[in-house]
Amino acid sequence: MAQEPATAKPLTREQAQKLLYQMVLIRKFEEMSAEMYTKTKIRGFLHLYIGEEAVAVGVMQSLGTEDNVLCTYREHGHALVRGLDPKIIMAEMYGKQEGCSRGRGGSMHLFDAKTRFYGGNAIVAGHLAMAVGMALADKKMKRNGLTCCFFGEGAIAEGAFHEAMNLAALWQVPVLFVCENNFYAMGTALRYTHAQTDLTLKGAAYGIASAAVDGMDLLAVMQAADTASDTVRNTGKPYLLVCNTYRFRAHSMFDAELYREKSEVEEWKKRDPIPGFYNYLMLQQLLTADDFKAMEIQAENEVQEAVDFAETCSWEPVEELTKYTYSENAS
Repeated sequence: MAQEPATAKPLTREQAQKLLYQMVLIRKFEEMSAEMYTKTKIRGFLHLYIGEEAVAVGVMQSLGTEDNVLCTYREHGHALVRGLDPKIIMAEMYGKQEGCSRGRGGSMHLFDAKTRFYGGNAIVAGHLAMAVGMALADKKMKRNGLTCCFFGEGAIAEGAFHEAMNLAALWQVPVLFVCENNFYAMGTALRYTHAQTDLTLKGAAYGIASAAVDGMDLLAVMQAADTASDTVRNTGKPYLLVCNTYRFRAHSMFDAELYREKSEVEEWKKRDPIPGFYNYLMLQQLLTADDFKAMEIQAENEVQEAVDFAETCSWEPVEELTKYTYSENAS
């Protein structure tokens, strides 16, 4: 079914196709990442964003270059939309020194100071306090911009979430908290980890403005994110946006996925954000089948170029492995 949010802003053909391309690029990048993982080109942990593309793409449209972005370890899609070069991301995932974190962070620790992408964090809820600190620093320094912090619903069950929300409310700092609720914290369903499953009430408990949105509907996410970010900018206060979404793949490449039925996954796939937005654009005559085919080819080529680049990149010399570990040898 085509998406038709009642109050969606009109899109130009160029804007519409850019949004669709970003989702397609994420999907192609993640599919290639899975393939490279099975070929042992990518090692360690790998968490794919397939199915959740509308959240990163939708929210990022409301952010500016002056805003800070922090994410969980499922952050490849966010990095791509934020503007990190796919080649540099893939090199990082390969563990090569041309990667954005010199190959030391890998899939879960993408980072790029130029785009204010303070990236992935492997500790569940570990970055929420960092987001509050960044926003507080901006407030003290009277700088423009907000801090956008993406996290999963599993983080809400952590004490760090409540500490961060409490301080954000007490100090009235400009943080946009974005919960990507995919209903399974690793392999445990939401109803088994939260006594209160209406996650917006978690923000309301701290006096923080909160809202929920269909995270499978790109235009709905964009609209909700615009409202949320405008509220943060105009008031200087925190805001919690809960995006209800779903990952089509397992939690990680190590996950046997025994905690949910395949039929449930197939039902959610019927709400895939990419064909949903595709159908909407076709109805609005903002896209043709040829446009989409060209888009897929372009994304596939861009991802293949990223793999080719990563293959040619270099490993960090053994004698430099302690560099950047201690302050005295960081230069």
